[in-house]
Amino acid sequence: MNFIDKNVNPKQLSPLNLAFIGDCIYEILVREMLVKNANRPVNDLHRESVKYVSAKAQTDAYSKIKDLLTEEETAVFKRGRNAKVGHSPKSATEGEYHCATGVEALFGYLYLNDDIDRIKELFSIINA
Repeated sequence: MNFIDKNVNPKQLSPLNLAFIGDCIYEILVREMLVKNANRPVNDLHRESVKYVSAKAQTDAYSKIKDLLTEEETAVFKRGRNAKVGHSPKSATEGEYHCATGVEALFGYLYLNDDIDRIKELFSIINA
């Protein structure tokens, strides 16, 4: 799954850079899950995907995995959560938005570390 140059060191990237790639990874996982579950019209798939990738949904996702994260994963999450994003969320509380950014940073970090098994493990717990 990793198409990234192995010379990228995720520890040296800003938390918002991690969240940028993590948002995409999380979205791919959601889309894959939805397509595997049913062959539906694209509009239905999009509508359904929003339920998983919203700040509120990602905050709920974090509550399911927070006690299972390693110290390193928790530190990455906190870096993402505490990052100054520069704008206010439209459809979520400020806290939900920051938590979602932390989740995205975590998934981006794991992806750039090529830890695909861990990504799949956490995602399956979130969607169990």
